[in-house]
Amino acid sequence: PIRQEALGIDIETFTPLTMMGVDPFVLWVHKDSGITTFEQYTEKVKSMNGEFVMGGTGAGQEDSIVIAYMSSAYGLDIKYIPYDGGGAVAKDLAGQQIMATVNNPAEAKGFYEAGEFIPLLAFSDERMDAYPDVPTMKEKGHDFSYYNQRAIVGAPGMSDEAAAYYRDIFGKVYEGDDWQGYLKSESLSPLPMDEATTRKYWATQVENHRQLLSEIGN
Repeated sequence: PIRQEALGIDIETFTPLTMMGVDPFVLWVHKDSGITTFEQYTEKVKSMNGEFVMGGTGAGQEDSIVIAYMSSAYGLDIKYIPYDGGGAVAKDLAGQQIMATVNNPAEAKGFYEAGEFIPLLAFSDERMDAYPDVPTMKEKGHDFSYYNQRAIVGAPGMSDEAAAYYRDIFGKVYEGDDWQGYLKSESLSPLPMDEATTRKYWATQVENHRQLLSEIGN
């Protein structure tokens, strides 16, 4: 919506209900790539002179934004292939049709646990519990992190009564053992916040995205 204003969608008009968590991004390569560190990755990309191929969900969406920022930050020339979804991206990395991805942990989990994928870099504020040996981009000299929001929202103008009803329902889901277990197993970060804090968070994220898109030329 930020890139395509004609869509007429403004996240800040929605009614915040429950922030269920945020999903970080991780840079992955195949185990047979011979790459085990981020430094080896950047060296390999630069050696291929624009022929290093990465895949991600969509064009101008989260994956391509993360890859574009990383490319700009480290002087990388990457050929990007857009896919319809993260599952297809992970599948093609497993089949080595592409050379790297920035899948969310949940999308790459099965291949990682099978020993097929190697995580090189986390686009999170701190090292992730599931990958304690994987450095963050901040550790590599760039103050950058990126997450997918997993939030429940209501329609613009939702009544206070309706919003309170749904917040109660999804608040109980959030606090339940099943969801807390899911956060841990799928490496999502908890980010509980009330309505006012959520609106401030959205406003900040919208501004950050405008600046980021400007920096990477989108």
